[in-house]
Amino acid sequence: MIVTRFAPSPTGYLHIGGLRTALFSYLWAKRNGGTFLLRIEDTDMARNNEEAALAIVEAFKWVGLAHDGEITYQSRRMDIYKEYIEKLLHSGKAYRCYMSKEELDALREEQSARKERPRYDGRYRDFTGTPPEGVAPVIRIKAPQSGVLSVHDGVKGRIDFRVEDILDDFIIARSDGTPTYNFVVAVDDALMGVTTVIRGDDHLSNTPKQMVVYEALGFKIPEFYHVPMIHNAEGKKLSKRDGATDVMMYREMGYLPEALLNFLVRLGWSHGDQELFSMKEMLALFNPADINKSASIYNTEKLDWLNGHYIKNCSNDRLAQLLEGFELFLSSHDKREILLDAVKERSKTLADMAAQIREILQAPEVYDEKAVAKAFKSEATEVLEVFAMRLCDARELHLPSDYHQVMEALVGEMGIGFGKLGQPLRLALLGKLGGPGLDSVMAIIGADETRRRIEKAIAQIV
Repeated sequence: MIVTRFAPSPTGYLHIGGLRTALFSYLWAKRNGGTFLLRIEDTDMARNNEEAALAIVEAFKWVGLAHDGEITYQSRRMDIYKEYIEKLLHSGKAYRCYMSKEELDALREEQSARKERPRYDGRYRDFTGTPPEGVAPVIRIKAPQSGVLSVHDGVKGRIDFRVEDILDDFIIARSDGTPTYNFVVAVDDALMGVTTVIRGDDHLSNTPKQMVVYEALGFKIPEFYHVPMIHNAEGKKLSKRDGATDVMMYREMGYLPEALLNFLVRLGWSHGDQELFSMKEMLALFNPADINKSASIYNTEKLDWLNGHYIKNCSNDRLAQLLEGFELFLSSHDKREILLDAVKERSKTLADMAAQIREILQAPEVYDEKAVAKAFKSEATEVLEVFAMRLCDARELHLPSDYHQVMEALVGEMGIGFGKLGQPLRLALLGKLGGPGLDSVMAIIGADETRRRIEKAIAQIV
């Protein structure tokens, strides 16, 4: 059975790259009827942020990536790590190192002067003498001293790590007894039955150290898939300005979770030219072996296009509920259906949608100067005044089509082009020339409010 995991450190919020890793891990486990685990790697007590840990869990709930079983917190497993450290000490595969910080600093200076790679020289590897007083030892694992460590990576293929270039007897427990990252990751992955590790290729350098731990403890090494990073349009590391921000900020900006997941699955993976993927399709098609070997490019326009697609296909009941998060409460609005239908075709985000709705429901306070110069010609006042009178004369004005008929009749009666009415009317109703269909806007606000806005525009502009 396939078992994958996502294992963030709560030193910051869940970012977009982490969510992509979690999505890939989730899809591969679920496609194979396997298990997807969530582990919070919170052993770094100095840097841990409890609020960030809660935010990671909240982000998972928002996007709907349900993990299996309880969340594992490394901070609650210290006794387990100590047990395995003692096993390594007892078997002679790890040892106590009494090298002081001053000695280590001096060694590194000497190595740098000789233009050598700074590394621990193993002076306590086979130490049998009397330990120096006043030095709390660290625990180091006995790493291979020569040769090659090889691993088959599902994305990058065979990778050979030359031991002399990358390894020394690295620390697995600090002088205060707390275990180090690469040790606890390997122990947890093994004990939790993780068969497949999908993670960013910034973790590739950790792989040989974790392999040393696996082999020292007799654990089976999992399959690795190291996913290339997400870059910005210039091919550089993604910054907050580019989109590398807290996942929950995407909710605040008005993105739908299904749009965000669809966007992320295409960052580094593809299925032909297909762009739109439901969760069902992702689960049927995703295979980490198809992940691209090169970095993917974050494209805000693509995300906006996807989000617009999902908004257009979202039910009005759900949209009304989501818009409550933007301080818009439309559930009891008698023209809710017309209002939402009018704006969702033009909306990229829920925030954008909320702004458009407010422009419709609230009479404009100012009028775009360029639009005034373009739309309010000499005949505009007369056309609007006649149109306002025709609205008074109309008996049944409920649907957009009712208002459209009044507009068509006036245009025909006065022998003018539609723009002669439409442009100044749009300016009067919305304060600008862009926006949804005028007939829909008038059906939403009603004939009385339409006349009031026309009167106000004439009074302020002319």
